[in-house]
Amino acid sequence: METSESTGPCSLYILYSEEADRYNAGISRDPYRRLVFHNSMERGFTSRYRPWKLLYVKEYPSRIEAQRAEKKVKSWKSRKMTEKVIKGELSV
Repeated sequence: METSESTGPCSLYILYSEEADRYNAGISRDPYRRLVFHNSMERGFTSRYRPWKLLYVKEYPSRIEAQRAEKKVKSWKSRKMTEKVIKGELSV
């Protein structure tokens, strides 16, 4: 049985920090609100590399599918693969 956390659309997003020349992938039901959060939080991983830009968003039918895509992107540990996703050369 799916919970309200796993039903409904959810998006994979990829952020970029020019300051650190670094990408960060995540999932959210509202990636634009999440971007504001990453750029305003006081502490944590993303606070060290502000400002972040939102470079990629892909909506999935469920949170579970978005989590699978996020896990795939993070498992690559490859800048080139992440950039191919952003450019639309590779689908997740």
